[in-house]
Amino acid sequence: MTGLIWIVLLPLIGFVVNGLGRNVWSKTVVSLVGCGTVLASFLLSCNVFSMVYAARKVGEQASFSHTVFEWISAGSLHVNLSFLVDPLSAVMLLIITGIGFLIHLYSTAYMKHDKGFAKFFAYLNLFIFFMLLLVLGSNYVVMFIGWEGVGLCSYLLIGFWYHRIDYAAAAKKAFVMNRIGDLGFLLAIFLLFYNFGSLEFSAVLPKAATMVQGDTTLLLISLLLFVAATGKSAQIPLFTWLPDAMAGPTPVSALIHAATMVTAGIYLIARSNILFTLSPVTMEVVAIIGLATALLAAFIAVTQNDIKKVLAYSTVSQLGYMFLGLGVGAFTGAFFHVITHAFFKALLFLGAGSVIHAMSNEQDMRAMGGLKKKLPVTFLTMFIGTVAIAGIPPLAGFFSKDEILAHAFIQSKALWIGGFIGALFTAFYMFRMLFLTFYGKFRGTFEQEKHVHESPMAMTVPLMILAILSVIGGGLNLPEALGGSTALAQFLAPVFADSVALSEGFHLAHTTEFLLMGVSALAAIVMAIYAYVLYVRKAIVPGADHEKRKGLAQLSYHKFYIDEWYHAMITKPLNNLSTFCFKILDKKVIDGLVNYIGNGATRAGNVIRLLQQGNIGFYIFCMVIGIIALLAYGLYIV
Repeated sequence: MTGLIWIVLLPLIGFVVNGLGRNVWSKTVVSLVGCGTVLASFLLSCNVFSMVYAARKVGEQASFSHTVFEWISAGSLHVNLSFLVDPLSAVMLLIITGIGFLIHLYSTAYMKHDKGFAKFFAYLNLFIFFMLLLVLGSNYVVMFIGWEGVGLCSYLLIGFWYHRIDYAAAAKKAFVMNRIGDLGFLLAIFLLFYNFGSLEFSAVLPKAATMVQGDTTLLLISLLLFVAATGKSAQIPLFTWLPDAMAGPTPVSALIHAATMVTAGIYLIARSNILFTLSPVTMEVVAIIGLATALLAAFIAVTQNDIKKVLAYSTVSQLGYMFLGLGVGAFTGAFFHVITHAFFKALLFLGAGSVIHAMSNEQDMRAMGGLKKKLPVTFLTMFIGTVAIAGIPPLAGFFSKDEILAHAFIQSKALWIGGFIGALFTAFYMFRMLFLTFYGKFRGTFEQEKHVHESPMAMTVPLMILAILSVIGGGLNLPEALGGSTALAQFLAPVFADSVALSEGFHLAHTTEFLLMGVSALAAIVMAIYAYVLYVRKAIVPGADHEKRKGLAQLSYHKFYIDEWYHAMITKPLNNLSTFCFKILDKKVIDGLVNYIGNGATRAGNVIRLLQQGNIGFYIFCMVIGIIALLAYGLYIV
């Protein structure tokens, strides 16, 4: 498994080479190093995946581990820097390196004129390295190192244009909010070692499978792991950092929002699935929080006018769907949505970047319109991505979203209704974005219209590849009702075997499944038509920011004032407490005490110094007084 080490090391080498030579290498060399290392890592990942696939096909052991070296050994704690390859991590390898390479390739043109070109590629390579470490780690400690690493890289990439104060603030916000979730992960690691005596997946998960369902220990551990996933995958209440992450360059948005960082929480729960299956309370919490996040983010996206903000809230909403799937036991369905979401969301973000590039960095959709003919490739690919995410058959998003909703229907009709409503909102706001951007008359400036042009091949080729994947991706897990073999579910079966064995099973009549599919698809088409009528036929353009909105529209546009509420209830009190501690406790109490002691010593010295007069007679007098005092003390003792 030497190739496994190189999968991880190659992006790290790219980071070192481009980082150290950022002021030396030409942009061509930087591009070759940055893209080449990730491409090589992808090719090696394909080889590893083929090994796992071949093993699964013949029914052999499909899990391989490789220990690089013994890392930590203290008492009963033994942690190795080791890697685990199984069906779950093998698929993640392809997503991270494959989508990552396309984003790297796209960036060679998008960031061509940026002064920090080499630094940007160094950060991208480092991000890929830590993400690979996260999904390949064979224990929770190695996973945690990768987990923290992608948090660091997200800070560096979101705040890449740090000369903008608001961009730097967005990076800090992402970093701090992720630390809240990371604390939950760290506490879960402590509890795992305390109760299982190991942190290796191969030791912890089989032992957990023998425990009683509803065990308090597993409940606490799974809740802490969920807190960690909530931070990284932007769920209520730790989701507000993700829309602000749009401050970074568009390729960063695609990398963070599509296939890598935000799916880390999904991967953590999927990897630890038995811990959650044995904790019904946690599963219910995961489902409810996921659904609430999906609905809230979708409702906010309906009124946003920044093209990247719409996609950002769309990501939060889709992540909510994945958590809903995990919460109802649809582990394969949730992971299936991770895959299809990687295709169409990376496509949509990179397509938005192509629009922004053509519009001279304009992101407000109200200043666009009429771009369909001027950006034909970008329009066609974004149209495919929009249809896919809207859940319209036969594109990829329909099948993965339908599988989650089908499981939710069995688990709870209320959950299905909530998921269905979220799907309606998704179709509406995505087609709203498409129509405002590409249809109608051009609403930008004359200068913008004069310079509008299709993006170069380095940007459009990744769009075309992702568009093709968005079309055919649903075939990965085609349901039996449609004549499929649920190939992905069979491939991932060993990972979720214990959870499936403990669950009641997934049973849904084909007629019911067809009915749910039909209702979902028809509703999405109706919402697309409704958006067409509003924004194409009636040519409605959203009002200016200063215009007053009423009721729910006001709440949606201002994101339910959640950031303002956090500022008033958390940030401001903490700032006031910090100010109090600084001005009162620190300056007056602590500094006052220290200064009082110091000043007291100084004043005592000044008093004692008066005794040092240089008068010999005075010194003899003091000596005699001292002798008399000693004699008196001696006589008193006797």
